[in-house]
Amino acid sequence: MEQKKFDINSFIGFVLIFGILIWIMYQNRPSETELAAEKAKKEQLAKQTENKNAAVKTVATSTSASTPGDSLQLAQLQKSLGAFAYSATLPSAKAGFTTIENDLVVLKIANKGGYIAEATLKNYKRFEKNSNELVSLIKNNNSDLNIQLNTADNRILNTKDLFFEPTLTKNGEDQILTMRLKSNENAFLEYRYVLHPNNYMIDFDVRSQGLNKIINTSKPLDLEWDLKSYSNEKSISYENRYAEIYFEYEDGKIDYAGVGEHGEETPEKVSFVAYKQHFFSSILLTNKPFETSKLESTSLVNDEKVDTTFTKQFTANMPLAFSNGELDYKMNWYFGPTDYKTLKQYDKNLQKIVPLGWGIFGWINKFIFIPIFGFISSYLSLGIAIIVFTILIKLAMSPITYKSYVSQAKMKVLRPEIAEINEKYKGDAMKKQQETMKLYNKAGVNPMAGCIPALIQMPFLYAAFQFFPSAMQLRQKGFLWADDLSSFDAVVKLPFTIPVYGDHISLFPILAAIAIFFYMKMTTGDQQMAAPQQEGMPDMAKMMKIMIYISPIMMLLFFNNYGSGLSLYYFISNLITIGIMYVIKYKIVDSDKIHAQIQENKKKEPKKQSKFQQRLQEVMEQQEAAKSSTKKKK
Repeated sequence: MEQKKFDINSFIGFVLIFGILIWIMYQNRPSETELAAEKAKKEQLAKQTENKNAAVKTVATSTSASTPGDSLQLAQLQKSLGAFAYSATLPSAKAGFTTIENDLVVLKIANKGGYIAEATLKNYKRFEKNSNELVSLIKNNNSDLNIQLNTADNRILNTKDLFFEPTLTKNGEDQILTMRLKSNENAFLEYRYVLHPNNYMIDFDVRSQGLNKIINTSKPLDLEWDLKSYSNEKSISYENRYAEIYFEYEDGKIDYAGVGEHGEETPEKVSFVAYKQHFFSSILLTNKPFETSKLESTSLVNDEKVDTTFTKQFTANMPLAFSNGELDYKMNWYFGPTDYKTLKQYDKNLQKIVPLGWGIFGWINKFIFIPIFGFISSYLSLGIAIIVFTILIKLAMSPITYKSYVSQAKMKVLRPEIAEINEKYKGDAMKKQQETMKLYNKAGVNPMAGCIPALIQMPFLYAAFQFFPSAMQLRQKGFLWADDLSSFDAVVKLPFTIPVYGDHISLFPILAAIAIFFYMKMTTGDQQMAAPQQEGMPDMAKMMKIMIYISPIMMLLFFNNYGSGLSLYYFISNLITIGIMYVIKYKIVDSDKIHAQIQENKKKEPKKQSKFQQRLQEVMEQQEAAKSSTKKKK
């Protein structure tokens, strides 16, 4: 065992550091004059605080008994706070909070402003190694809720600057917090929060009583809601890509306020506004739609290495209309995950803020991907679930793959005959096309049969591109070397940044790129053998060869920063496709049998043409007749 030895260099180093610290403390000690000034400042501050507390206490008692001195204090408050000076005399007129919580969320509501000062999700953690910090959608003054009050004496007061009186009660398991901004005991603006058990949705009512003579009710009041969305994920740039404002307007229409650096919309009849982050959302809903609105979204990430706290600045301005001189809005807050199933259960159209794609892509995700993957992932770990899910999808698509390859094999068998037609009618493109179509019809081969199956598979590829980045269940779930399937799987951190690619190397995109290369190598070779050479397109074969190399490179560049779950899906998908096509090519499809079958088909009566083929034949014959007529005139 090695003995510990005295290290003179370490000893000298420690002595020097200790000496430097003593010298710094000595040099920065306050002088006698500074100490005396600091003492006087503290005494003055304590005296001011005492006077202020005495003034508030005096005004508070003025509601029951009034003296000339009390009236003076109340007059001073009225000068600054106007009709709502009474609120400042209440015991709650201090910077306090009321906390309500259930099994899912913790909410802290501030007395000053009456709005939610903190919203924390109990079951989700931020992505930080060795950290147990929970996801907080609101904290440290990143959000404001404000109503501008236009008073009868031409003042403009902001509710975020005024004190509300809190009252917390319970109704069964429901927690009810009433916040009142009072002009007097019978005139007030009220926020009412109701938190239900095991629920992300909070009831939020805004109403007024007796304020029609205190504030101007001839026009709506502006409700302003601002929020700077915190980054909670591994990659702030990837997270920022999916952060945007969604809104519902005009009885069920869903839209969003731009993508990118800045977006702005002014929709009408708005029934909810959602500040959507990648995997979490803060949503304000209303039963009585806002007549107009102004919504803005601005990116706060200019440099992802420096701007690491916030992703977007969200702003909404919506008017609250009076009814019979009073406000009465039944609204809701939602603070929770941007999860399709969770949002859908509220039956308020909220699930549409999850970007699953439009048209057929969205249908595939809603009715195929979400149910099947949800079922599989409830029994298996997420990485294995992706693999099993991919296998099921590819097996379901295998008949289409089979038809596509058989069509290519038939075209390959006909290639020599098509080459003869091309040579025979080399100078007559129209005649060559007609004879080629006759050959296809006589042999019972549909040249479009190889394209249609490929087109059918394309929507599934794009649907997966939308599905996996939106799959909440992948968040912070690891597989093999990937620590989070919803983010990139960096295996090497680069000391520099490559444009587009990034500052790290992800392994799953590399595997997916390799699989794509071999898949394209296999399919492109067959397509080149099957497809006849067309005049005017001498470089098509060369272009197809180039695509064999471009596609994997594109995969590497663009998917390096995408979620590893998506890259894993594409890797397994292409791997399975290669396997299926290998089995079809070498174990199922027999080129000799196909050739014999085509020869038999030629002996039979030609297959009746489809309407499309008939129409195409007619067009070609008309063009040929017109061409012959032109030649005769010459």
